[in-house]
Amino acid sequence: MTTLGGGPPGTLLLRPDPRLRFFLPARLRAVPELAVPDDGTSSLGHVVQSVGIPLSEVGALTSGDRPLAASHRPVPGERVSIEAVRRPERLPPGPPRFLLDVHLGALARRLRLVGLDTECPPDAGDAALVARAGAERRILLTRDRGVLMRRRLWRGAFVRGDRPDDQLTDVLDRFAPPLAPWTRCPACNGLLEAADRSEVERLLRPGTRRTYDAFSRCASCGRVFWRGAHGERLRNLVEAANRTVVARLAEAGHGHPAEMPGGED
Repeated sequence: MTTLGGGPPGTLLLRPDPRLRFFLPARLRAVPELAVPDDGTSSLGHVVQSVGIPLSEVGALTSGDRPLAASHRPVPGERVSIEAVRRPERLPPGPPRFLLDVHLGALARRLRLVGLDTECPPDAGDAALVARAGAERRILLTRDRGVLMRRRLWRGAFVRGDRPDDQLTDVLDRFAPPLAPWTRCPACNGLLEAADRSEVERLLRPGTRRTYDAFSRCASCGRVFWRGAHGERLRNLVEAANRTVVARLAEAGHGHPAEMPGGED
């Protein structure tokens, strides 16, 4: 066991799920049981977050066979197991909606590509993100643990992975949301509509006008999209996204999603 810091006599013993250990300080990640000073007043949730694990990443807190709430006041010597959130995590009613911090712009474009309502304000601070997530009932996705530990946050999730494609896989594996590829503007999150060539021809370069026939246009920002040289890469990304969701649902025993629509880029 390892004791974190000083404090009054008495300790609370924490056993984090291996999937949560990367949140701990490096020197403690291999320690199976942490002895944390218990001040007799802090809630269990506060204690868990004090070692670096956001409650958004915790699926269950238990002592023996007894489930514990984050508001539970632990007693000295109590042993608590900290489980990682179960995947797929249950989504709120209605179509899923996400809010990302500015550092996840590349992930935002990928989430929109597969049809997920995703906002990524370029200049919002932490407080503004938390407030908007609550007001619009959006799940806040971030790699900033401090934001996830804010008391007013409605719902959030830590994004794992350094590469945008890996981050997309992590989000889809965690939530297994219904996808609707090619229906949202990757740039602004607006809805795409099929557009006749005559409607957009004046916006196209001569080479594009000669080469392509199928177009869509964003109803919000007016950008025009067509199947370009990068189309194969995007199709591969969408297909991988579908496989991730289907595999997660199948593993969880939910079967396949009712519909995974395809489309054009």
